[in-house]
Amino acid sequence: MSERPKLAYKNEQFLDSPDARGLRLLSEYFEPFSHFRRQRIRDTIVFFGSARIHEDGPLGQYYKDARKLAEMVTSWAKTFRERTYRYVVCSGGGPGIMEAANRGAMDARGKTIGLNIGLPFEQFPNPYITNELSFEFHYFFMRKFWFAYLAKALVVFPGGFGTMDEMFEILTLAQTKKLARKMTIVLYGSAFWKEIVNFDALVKYGTISAEDMKLFHFADNPDSAMEILKNTLSDQSSGTEGDVPAISHSARPGE
Repeated sequence: MSERPKLAYKNEQFLDSPDARGLRLLSEYFEPFSHFRRQRIRDTIVFFGSARIHEDGPLGQYYKDARKLAEMVTSWAKTFRERTYRYVVCSGGGPGIMEAANRGAMDARGKTIGLNIGLPFEQFPNPYITNELSFEFHYFFMRKFWFAYLAKALVVFPGGFGTMDEMFEILTLAQTKKLARKMTIVLYGSAFWKEIVNFDALVKYGTISAEDMKLFHFADNPDSAMEILKNTLSDQSSGTEGDVPAISHSARPGE
């Protein structure tokens, strides 16, 4: 008697094959979605920054500031008495600035999200992520989707290729009006960002408009960053619970 074939959704060989790539992509959408729904996560504030910045390193002040700001954000978010969780701190789940953000949110005893990515040099999730909100992604673009999907604000600390890739992705979505609502973008460390990216030269040569400079703010300490977040998000804080999420979308002509 021949062996009974496996059910397709239990066939690991098939699920790992190129033919099942679409199913793997959907899995990286539906699994986080189910966790966010069960944990009643309404929206997030995303922290980007280098995995190479450590608390006791030469750029350690940025680590300390990210931790402090995440704690302030989480404490502020607790003032909204709703059935859903507002402005949950979300990071890329790894070390450095990502760890600092999750750690700060945990300092304030809040929920905090980590969207980790599998890399050749093994980026492991940091220990400060809420267990039910720690995710591992294979596909970069699905991870980026979840960064944008629930985000109301983005705080970008100094970083390298990955940080700039993620930052410019969100800036492009904002510039091209592919976001369902306005997103607050804070570039933390004005000296760093103005040296690394010559925004004025982009305006000078006409590759961006002067109006595009209004898409983001600069901040140099946790208090000023927190003030920007409070001032720009205050008009979104009293919306209905059904008014979710800030997903990127394709606008129709005339919209």
